[in-house]
Amino acid sequence: MPGPTMFVPPRRVRRGAALTLVFVGVLTAGAAMGSWGDEAQDGRTPPGRHTPPRTAARAVDRSALEAAAEEAAQDGRSGSEAASEVLDRSGDAWGAVYSRREYEGFALALDGAYVGVGLTTRRAGGGRMEVDSVRPGGPAERAGVRAGDRIRTVDAVDVTGRPVTEVVSLLRGDGRSLAAWPAAAPGTAVRVGLQRGDRRWERTMLRERLATESVEVGRLGGPGAGGTPATLIKVAAFTKGTGERVRDAVRAAAPGDGVLLDLRGNSGGLLAEAVTTASAFLDGGLVATYDVHGRQRVLRAEPGGDTRRPLVVLVDGGTMSAAELLAGALQDRGRAVVVGSRTFGKGSVQMPSRLAEGSVAELTVGHYRTPSGRSVDGFGIAPDLVARDDAEQRARTVLGGLGGGS
Repeated sequence: MPGPTMFVPPRRVRRGAALTLVFVGVLTAGAAMGSWGDEAQDGRTPPGRHTPPRTAARAVDRSALEAAAEEAAQDGRSGSEAASEVLDRSGDAWGAVYSRREYEGFALALDGAYVGVGLTTRRAGGGRMEVDSVRPGGPAERAGVRAGDRIRTVDAVDVTGRPVTEVVSLLRGDGRSLAAWPAAAPGTAVRVGLQRGDRRWERTMLRERLATESVEVGRLGGPGAGGTPATLIKVAAFTKGTGERVRDAVRAAAPGDGVLLDLRGNSGGLLAEAVTTASAFLDGGLVATYDVHGRQRVLRAEPGGDTRRPLVVLVDGGTMSAAELLAGALQDRGRAVVVGSRTFGKGSVQMPSRLAEGSVAELTVGHYRTPSGRSVDGFGIAPDLVARDDAEQRARTVLGGLGGGS
């Protein structure tokens, strides 16, 4: 089972509708940046955001969930559905209950993997669905699929005009909705109808377990490119191994480069990975504190991080949970300048508990605070410099002023 997690969790829609996979949506489509980026466009807290942090002690009684799940199972009903109804009434806004199959997929996502054919999709004119990118070495590339190809059908289902999320669900083998998530097992077949120009054809591909790319690294500026040279590290989510990949990127950065750490649209993930990422920029010391049922725990960075390289952190309204913890720690420690718009304001920690039928409840156990003692839940992290559409350019200007690229 994954350890402490901090992200906006998948929530079951009430009365038996589909499972809304917020976290996985961020991993696969980057939806959070577009959906939540305007929440605090001028740096002020939006109306209703300064609500008192929820207390973990009142969140939910685990025994009540167990009793509801066991009673439902004895009556032949879904234990996870019954426990979810109890949780919905509990006041634990960030808790969630998953069936065994749903939780297996959730754990797979936190492990930085998914089952699919290795392509991303986009909506084009007239409701057409097109291939946006193809993963090198994946099933789609081996089948000859290219970016720009039109996807006409998936297993004989016409996908024209359908939402991107539904098409992704079909490609992964979930059926016509997200309710049966996670995807079908590796090795299962999916037949895709394609079109390139006037040519139409079909290909059968076998799904594989593929790794998600939670960290992207690039270099900005440099000779002839204009602007201050910098290493850009984009972290989409804190899945397994993310922290080490960030540390490797910092160590490999060109001499004199500053670092732009882009946390925009990052919905959080594994708490330990956020702390490891902080360790890439700190020489030990406090990252955050959090309480578990009233008992305080301390999170500390490992010694030996790069404390000399200039650092700017990019955030927006889609920066959540563990990503907020990281931004707040680097800001409080005086290690980074934070640029962008106020973050989401989700500062609670969830822990898994096994229930009947193998279902799992992710329950809120506490809330964290930054090194200076700031509470994030309901408040978010305010940037040092407010910026919107020009956030990256302004961040590079700040980086240059800090000495990056010298």
